[in-house]
Amino acid sequence: MADPSQQGRAVPRGQRAEPREPSEPRGPLMSPGFWLHHAALAWRTLFDRRLRPLNLTPTQFMLLSAAGWLAAAADRADAASQPPTQQEVADFAGADRMMTSKVLQTLEERGLIARAPDPGDARLKRLRPTEQGIILIRRGIRIAVDLDDELFGERGDPLRADFERITAKAKNAD
Repeated sequence: MADPSQQGRAVPRGQRAEPREPSEPRGPLMSPGFWLHHAALAWRTLFDRRLRPLNLTPTQFMLLSAAGWLAAAADRADAASQPPTQQEVADFAGADRMMTSKVLQTLEERGLIARAPDPGDARLKRLRPTEQGIILIRRGIRIAVDLDDELFGERGDPLRADFERITAKAKNAD
C-alpha cells in the first residue's frame, strides 16, 4: 500500500506511481462526479437563461460558435483552406451528428449560418456564420466569459485544465 503522506503528490519523472486501491463508497455527496454533474447542470441553466435575449439555446450557441471559430481558423490558415464541415463542427463541439444537422438547419433557417455543398464532395456541407450569426457569436461569447468569470473566478484556468484532463481520460477509458 502506498504511503498516505504521498497521496496526491506528483510522481517524479521516470518513476511509476503505485496502483491506487479502490475507494470505499461514501455516498453521492462525497462523489466528485456527483458534484461535477450538478455544477454542469447549474452552469447550463444559467447560460440558457442568459442566452435567451439572443434567442439561442446553449446547444445552438455551441454549434454556431464552433462553426465560427473553425471557419475563422480556416480563413487564417491559407487561401486554400475551406470552412468546416458539419461533422467537423459536431466533433469540435462534442455533439451528436444527427442532432447537429437538425440544429444547424434551424440556424440556417434563421439566417445565422450558411451551409454550402463541398466543391469536391457534394455529400459534405461546408458551414460559415452569416454577418448576423457573427454578431450573435460575439454577444454570446461575452455572456459565456462573464458567466465563467462569475462562477469560476481566478480558478477558471486551473479548472479548465482539470476538465480537459478529465475529458481526455474519459475518452480514452474502456
